[in-house]
Amino acid sequence: MLGEFRRTVLLAPLADGALMSGERGGVRWIYAFTDEEALARFALARDEEDREWEYLAILGARLVDAVVPGAEGPTGVAVNVADPEGSMLFPPVVGIVPDAVAVSV
Repeated sequence: MLGEFRRTVLLAPLADGALMSGERGGVRWIYAFTDEEALARFALARDEEDREWEYLAILGARLVDAVVPGAEGPTGVAVNVADPEGSMLFPPVVGIVPDAVAVSV
């Protein structure tokens, strides 16, 4: 699954010019979606379906290899968070993010 994630172009919504994220359990989670329909379900879940959603199309590999190291504190990627059966979390651990920014569990 990690290999597929790294090769997939994801849609990462923007908020105030930065990638949209949330925090849970001391980890910052960058939101990413596999397609516009998944992003639309996220907007609906937030009751924000009427606003225009800007997003960046980015490879999963680029998110974990380039974006995560530039973030403050432990950061992972949450994919399709509004889809209870299709969501995936890629936490900030060795093997997913660069070792220098990975946290120990």
